[in-house]
Amino acid sequence: MAESSEYLTATAQAYDAMAVRYAEHVNALAGRMPLDQAMLTAFAQFVRTAGAGPVADLGCGPGHLTAGLRDLGVDAFGMDLSAEMIRLATAAYPDLRFEVGSMRDLDLPDGGLGGVLSSYSLIHVPPVELPPYFTEFHRVLAPGGHLLLGFFESEGEPVTVFDHRVTPAYRWPVDRLAGLARDAGFEEVARLLRRPQEGERFGQGYLLMRRP
Repeated sequence: MAESSEYLTATAQAYDAMAVRYAEHVNALAGRMPLDQAMLTAFAQFVRTAGAGPVADLGCGPGHLTAGLRDLGVDAFGMDLSAEMIRLATAAYPDLRFEVGSMRDLDLPDGGLGGVLSSYSLIHVPPVELPPYFTEFHRVLAPGGHLLLGFFESEGEPVTVFDHRVTPAYRWPVDRLAGLARDAGFEEVARLLRRPQEGERFGQGYLLMRRP
Protein backbone atom coordinates (compact mmCIF):
# COMPACT_ATOMS: atom_id res chain seq x y z
CA MET A 1 0.00 0.00 0.00
CA ALA A 2 1.43 3.36 -1.02
CA GLU A 3 2.49 5.81 1.69
CA SER A 4 1.35 8.97 -0.12
CA SER A 5 -1.36 10.26 2.22
CA GLU A 6 -0.64 13.66 3.70
CA TYR A 7 -2.22 12.78 7.05
CA LEU A 8 0.58 10.31 7.75
CA THR A 9 3.25 12.97 7.38
CA ALA A 10 1.20 15.48 9.37
CA THR A 11 0.65 12.98 12.20
CA ALA A 12 4.33 12.05 12.38
CA GLN A 13 5.41 15.69 12.48
CA ALA A 14 2.84 16.59 15.13
CA TYR A 15 3.96 13.78 17.43
CA ASP A 16 7.62 14.57 16.85
CA ALA A 17 6.93 18.11 18.07
CA MET A 18 4.92 16.97 21.11
CA ALA A 19 6.83 13.80 21.99
CA VAL A 20 8.33 14.87 25.32
CA ARG A 21 5.11 16.45 26.59
CA TYR A 22 3.07 13.47 25.41
CA ALA A 23 5.41 11.02 27.18
CA GLU A 24 5.07 13.04 30.39
CA HIS A 25 1.28 12.96 30.01
CA VAL A 26 0.99 9.18 29.60
CA ASN A 27 3.47 8.53 32.39
CA ALA A 28 1.33 10.66 34.71
CA LEU A 29 -1.64 8.38 33.98
CA ALA A 30 0.14 5.24 35.23
CA GLY A 31 -2.08 3.40 37.72
CA ARG A 32 -5.07 5.68 37.14
CA MET A 33 -6.88 3.60 34.52
CA PRO A 34 -7.86 0.24 36.01
CA LEU A 35 -10.41 -0.65 33.30
CA ASP A 36 -7.93 0.11 30.52
CA GLN A 37 -5.33 -2.00 32.32
CA ALA A 38 -7.84 -4.83 32.69
CA MET A 39 -8.34 -4.97 28.92
CA LEU A 40 -4.59 -4.97 28.31
CA THR A 41 -4.19 -7.78 30.86
CA ALA A 42 -6.94 -9.84 29.23
CA PHE A 43 -5.42 -9.28 25.79
CA ALA A 44 -2.04 -10.45 27.04
CA GLN A 45 -3.59 -13.58 28.53
CA PHE A 46 -5.36 -14.43 25.27
CA VAL A 47 -2.08 -13.97 23.37
CA ARG A 48 -0.13 -16.14 25.79
CA THR A 49 -2.77 -18.88 25.71
CA ALA A 50 -2.92 -18.94 21.91
CA GLY A 51 0.87 -19.04 21.64
CA ALA A 52 0.71 -17.80 18.04
CA GLY A 53 3.65 -15.39 18.10
CA PRO A 54 4.83 -11.98 19.34
CA VAL A 55 2.76 -8.81 19.69
CA ALA A 56 3.26 -5.63 17.69
CA ASP A 57 2.36 -2.46 19.59
CA LEU A 58 1.48 -0.27 16.61
CA GLY A 59 1.55 3.44 17.28
CA CYS A 60 3.53 2.65 20.43
CA GLY A 61 4.39 6.24 21.30
CA PRO A 62 6.93 6.39 24.15
CA GLY A 63 6.76 2.62 24.65
CA HIS A 64 4.87 2.43 27.94
CA LEU A 65 2.35 -0.17 26.72
CA THR A 66 5.03 -2.20 24.96
CA ALA A 67 6.79 -2.41 28.31
CA GLY A 68 3.48 -3.20 29.99
CA LEU A 69 2.97 -6.16 27.69
CA ARG A 70 6.50 -7.34 28.45
CA ASP A 71 5.69 -7.17 32.15
CA LEU A 72 2.60 -9.31 31.47
CA GLY A 73 4.75 -12.05 29.98
CA VAL A 74 4.30 -11.21 26.29
CA ASP A 75 7.03 -10.99 23.66
CA ALA A 76 6.31 -7.47 22.35
CA PHE A 77 7.89 -4.84 20.14
CA GLY A 78 6.83 -1.31 19.24
CA MET A 79 6.42 0.69 16.05
CA ASP A 80 5.48 4.33 15.51
CA LEU A 81 5.38 6.91 12.72
CA SER A 82 7.20 9.42 14.93
CA ALA A 83 10.98 9.08 15.01
CA GLU A 84 11.09 11.20 18.16
CA MET A 85 8.66 8.87 19.92
CA ILE A 86 10.83 5.91 18.97
CA ARG A 87 13.90 7.73 20.31
CA LEU A 88 12.17 8.25 23.66
CA ALA A 89 10.91 4.66 23.79
CA THR A 90 14.34 3.23 23.05
CA ALA A 91 15.93 5.41 25.72
CA ALA A 92 13.31 4.44 28.32
CA TYR A 93 13.24 0.71 27.52
CA PRO A 94 16.59 -0.26 25.95
CA ASP A 95 15.84 -3.96 26.37
CA LEU A 96 12.88 -3.76 23.97
CA ARG A 97 12.73 -3.46 20.19
CA PHE A 98 11.32 -0.26 18.68
CA GLU A 99 11.30 0.95 15.09
CA VAL A 100 9.90 3.73 12.94
CA GLY A 101 7.20 2.53 10.58
CA SER A 102 3.58 2.79 9.50
CA MET A 103 0.88 0.34 10.48
CA ARG A 104 -0.72 0.99 7.12
CA ASP A 105 2.08 -0.86 5.33
CA LEU A 106 3.83 -3.23 7.73
CA ASP A 107 7.18 -4.74 6.83
CA LEU A 108 6.12 -7.99 8.49
CA PRO A 109 5.43 -11.47 7.10
CA ASP A 110 1.94 -12.87 6.67
CA GLY A 111 0.63 -14.60 9.79
CA GLY A 112 3.71 -13.92 11.91
CA LEU A 113 2.10 -12.22 14.91
CA GLY A 114 0.13 -13.53 17.85
CA GLY A 115 -1.26 -10.11 18.64
CA VAL A 116 -1.65 -6.53 17.45
CA LEU A 117 -2.18 -3.70 19.91
CA SER A 118 -3.49 -0.46 18.40
CA SER A 119 -4.10 1.76 21.41
CA TYR A 120 -5.47 5.13 20.28
CA SER A 121 -3.27 4.94 17.18
CA LEU A 122 -6.04 4.70 14.58
CA ILE A 123 -7.76 7.81 15.90
CA HIS A 124 -5.97 10.14 13.49
CA VAL A 125 -6.82 8.13 10.38
CA PRO A 126 -9.58 9.71 8.25
CA PRO A 127 -12.59 7.35 8.18
CA VAL A 128 -12.40 6.72 4.43
CA GLU A 129 -8.77 5.59 4.86
CA LEU A 130 -9.38 3.16 7.72
CA PRO A 131 -10.46 -0.18 6.12
CA PRO A 132 -6.98 -1.00 4.69
CA TYR A 133 -5.53 -0.85 8.20
CA PHE A 134 -7.80 -3.65 9.35
CA THR A 135 -6.88 -5.65 6.25
CA GLU A 136 -3.20 -5.20 7.12
CA PHE A 137 -3.74 -6.22 10.76
CA HIS A 138 -5.54 -9.34 9.57
CA ARG A 139 -2.68 -10.15 7.17
CA VAL A 140 0.07 -10.07 9.79
CA LEU A 141 -1.87 -11.95 12.48
CA ALA A 142 -1.67 -15.72 12.68
CA PRO A 143 -4.95 -17.66 12.83
CA GLY A 144 -6.06 -17.44 16.45
CA GLY A 145 -4.21 -14.13 16.89
CA HIS A 146 -5.85 -11.22 18.70
CA LEU A 147 -6.29 -7.50 17.99
CA LEU A 148 -6.92 -4.95 20.75
CA LEU A 149 -8.14 -1.50 19.70
CA GLY A 150 -8.34 1.54 21.99
CA PHE A 151 -10.33 4.55 20.77
CA PHE A 152 -12.49 7.53 21.66
CA GLU A 153 -16.19 6.60 21.54
CA SER A 154 -18.79 8.88 19.96
CA GLU A 155 -21.70 7.67 22.16
CA GLY A 156 -24.10 6.83 19.35
CA GLU A 157 -23.25 9.87 17.23
CA PRO A 158 -21.70 9.57 13.75
CA VAL A 159 -17.93 9.49 13.37
CA THR A 160 -16.89 12.87 14.78
CA VAL A 161 -13.66 14.83 14.33
CA PHE A 162 -12.29 16.70 17.36
CA ASP A 163 -9.33 18.84 18.39
CA HIS A 164 -7.01 16.26 19.92
CA ARG A 165 -4.14 17.77 21.92
CA VAL A 166 -1.63 16.71 19.24
CA THR A 167 -3.43 16.65 15.89
CA PRO A 168 -7.07 16.29 14.77
CA ALA A 169 -8.62 12.93 15.63
CA TYR A 170 -11.87 11.00 15.25
CA ARG A 171 -14.37 9.55 17.70
CA TRP A 172 -16.09 6.35 16.56
CA PRO A 173 -19.38 4.60 17.34
CA VAL A 174 -18.29 1.25 18.72
CA ASP A 175 -20.65 -0.74 16.48
CA ARG A 176 -19.34 0.91 13.33
CA LEU A 177 -15.70 0.32 14.29
CA ALA A 178 -16.48 -3.32 15.13
CA GLY A 179 -18.20 -3.64 11.76
CA LEU A 180 -15.07 -2.51 9.91
CA ALA A 181 -13.06 -5.13 11.77
CA ARG A 182 -15.61 -7.84 10.94
CA ASP A 183 -15.52 -6.79 7.27
CA ALA A 184 -11.77 -7.49 7.33
CA GLY A 185 -12.33 -11.01 8.67
CA PHE A 186 -12.19 -10.55 12.45
CA GLU A 187 -14.64 -11.87 15.01
CA GLU A 188 -15.45 -9.94 18.17
CA VAL A 189 -14.36 -11.35 21.53
CA ALA A 190 -15.23 -8.48 23.89
CA ARG A 191 -15.83 -4.76 24.12
CA LEU A 192 -15.51 -2.22 26.91
CA LEU A 193 -16.93 1.30 27.05
CA ARG A 194 -16.22 3.61 29.96
CA ARG A 195 -17.29 7.09 30.93
CA PRO A 196 -14.77 9.96 30.91
CA GLN A 197 -12.57 10.18 33.99
CA GLU A 198 -11.56 13.46 35.59
CA GLY A 199 -9.71 15.54 33.02
CA GLU A 200 -11.10 13.58 30.04
CA ARG A 201 -13.57 15.05 27.56
CA PHE A 202 -14.94 11.89 25.97
CA GLY A 203 -15.89 8.32 26.67
CA GLN A 204 -13.30 5.70 25.78
CA GLY A 205 -13.63 2.28 24.24
CA TYR A 206 -11.80 -0.99 23.66
CA LEU A 207 -12.52 -3.74 21.18
CA LEU A 208 -10.92 -7.16 21.47
CA MET A 209 -11.05 -9.02 18.17
CA ARG A 210 -9.74 -12.37 16.98
CA ARG A 211 -8.60 -13.66 13.61
CA PRO A 212 -10.38 -17.04 13.21
